[in-house]
Amino acid sequence: MPAVETVRGPVDVAALGRTYMHEHVFCLSTENVENYGAGDWWDEEEKVADAVAELRELPARGITTIADPTVWGLGRYIPRIQRIAEQVPELNIIAATGLYTYNDLPFQFHYRGPGTLMEGPDPMIGDFVRDLTQGIADTGVKAAFLKCAMDAPGLTPGVERVLRAVAGAHRETGAPVTVHTESSSHAGRTVVEILGKEGVDLSKVVIGHAGDSNDLDYLMELADTGAILGMDRFGLDAINSTADRVRTVAALCERGYADRMVLSHDASCFIDWFGPDPATVPAFAPNWNYRHISDDVLPALREAGVPDAQIDQMLVANPRRYFTR
Repeated sequence: MPAVETVRGPVDVAALGRTYMHEHVFCLSTENVENYGAGDWWDEEEKVADAVAELRELPARGITTIADPTVWGLGRYIPRIQRIAEQVPELNIIAATGLYTYNDLPFQFHYRGPGTLMEGPDPMIGDFVRDLTQGIADTGVKAAFLKCAMDAPGLTPGVERVLRAVAGAHRETGAPVTVHTESSSHAGRTVVEILGKEGVDLSKVVIGHAGDSNDLDYLMELADTGAILGMDRFGLDAINSTADRVRTVAALCERGYADRMVLSHDASCFIDWFGPDPATVPAFAPNWNYRHISDDVLPALREAGVPDAQIDQMLVANPRRYFTR
């Protein structure tokens, strides 16, 4: 079998085992941490130790791999992830490349590339390809998939450029793609349309946060393109309750779509979006953690009539196919 790159090096795709396809370790703003965190709410050693403890709960529940779509815009810092991965050897962590924005590009890309002041080829493609083929910075860690986003603002010029740059890197390397989408606006439709026209193999595309929607017609429309539905925010009940998410997954399984869904939480060990207090997230989203699927969702899916074979399809076979090149 082919291998997939992880933070500790290549792993046979057949050995990935049960995989959560959208989990973060940290979501941080580097500038926030560097300017306002040290000596106040950010203690590197403490946060690393906390992450190690939380991530150890995954293999204890039979989860042996997570795909971490933390890229530029979400605070990717691979040396910290390497430290953590070495202390949780039972868990594979797969890194990503790409750029996360809902609106504009960083100024580093604002003036270079097609349609800009300096024109020329898009430098994002070269950066993404380097991460995939040579490694991220000087860490020796290679990314194994691409990540971008399209949220409520829609297809802004910046978002469109990133989407097309991700497609360009996919064409050059064959790396699979995950796209954060806003389900309430049916952003997945625009994503599959553009990526399809850009020559992306849609069977290698996860439509992230598709599980925020219970619109079966919309979800089946996306899945019928060959794309994979990211049922990946279990625990974010303020957006869509666990009960509704379970009913939607079960309904799609009954209709024959278990081969086009993957499961996860979109959780993290720490995220600075909601302020520095780590107790904030458990207070408003008590189920938004790495344990929820194993402890609560899988029993609920079984009770809803989803057989273990389909659960294994979503947790094992689909991720393995996604990462097979």
